Amino acid sequence: MTTYKNIKGIEIKYLSADPPAPNAGQVWYNSTTKVVKGAINGVGAWASGGNLSTARGSGSSIGIQDASLFVGGENPLTTPSVFALNESYNGTSWTELADLNTARQGAVGSGTQTAGIVAGGTTPSRLEVESWNGSSWSEVNELNVGRKNAHSFLGGLQTASLFISGVTNPPSTTSAAVESYNGTSWTEIADVNTSRRQFAGAGTQTSALISGGGATTNVESWNSTSWTETTELNTAREETGGAGSSNTNALVFGGQDGLTITELWNGSTWTEVADMATGKNNKGGTGSNTAALAIGGQPGATTATEEWTIPSFTTKTFDTD
Repeated sequence: MTTYKNIKGIEIKYLSADPPAPNAGQVWYNSTTKVVKGAINGVGAWASGGNLSTARGSGSSIGIQDASLFVGGENPLTTPSVFALNESYNGTSWTELADLNTARQGAVGSGTQTAGIVAGGTTPSRLEVESWNGSSWSEVNELNVGRKNAHSFLGGLQTASLFISGVTNPPSTTSAAVESYNGTSWTEIADVNTSRRQFAGAGTQTSALISGGGATTNVESWNSTSWTETTELNTAREETGGAGSSNTNALVFGGQDGLTITELWNGSTWTEVADMATGKNNKGGTGSNTAALAIGGQPGATTATEEWTIPSFTTKTFDTD
């Protein structure tokens, strides 16, 4: 008689219950339910998170999915329309903390929930940078080139970050400039190949990815020395949210005109995955490509937060007929 072992070269374990954390590819027989099951790679999905206290978009996102900050931002329907607000997320709800010294929107953020920085944005000169110590904000050394609407993920560490491209003022034009921060000062390094605004970013000071912007599909990868154009997005977009920990894993979501499309990067290709529930542009984005946050958004500013998760495995029942 042909058995699974004869066909696949492995035995099926006989278990009374599903294992709590099987490895992808593992197969077993559940004697209680009398079915053959297996573990396959997890499939990502968006779920509702806790709402912001104040509706807004174009804020700065800092941290990870269950320990993050959303700082500044804008709601064109209110007066004032630009905020200095600072809200902290614990994976369930948002809490207001100490405000920025200077209200801003279109700035970029980096670091952790207790040690972050916010740089640029619609401050008087677009040069201003503030540092967060977990309880208050302090002004620190300014950028060399003042900009706003750069990417949504600055680099991951308060003392090791990048500020990439964005819009200068004056004149109001996109800049290809890239600056590196060491915790004290900013240094200009290699420019991007294509200047852009309102794009998605992922990674660190030494391994980064920038995607879209200016309603394009253009993607560039950073290896700590130079920028290289790589595989383009499937859908052209700007005003996006983004997340990811290096130039080989990233998530891009949302975009202009209320796009809900989400794309996942594995280092060589982009794959469309589950859509977002709320179609808003200028969302905040932070976290990894397997555990990300999409925060707020415009127009008609929202308080909505969505959580993206890819489980390590999904259980599949096999047809044994």
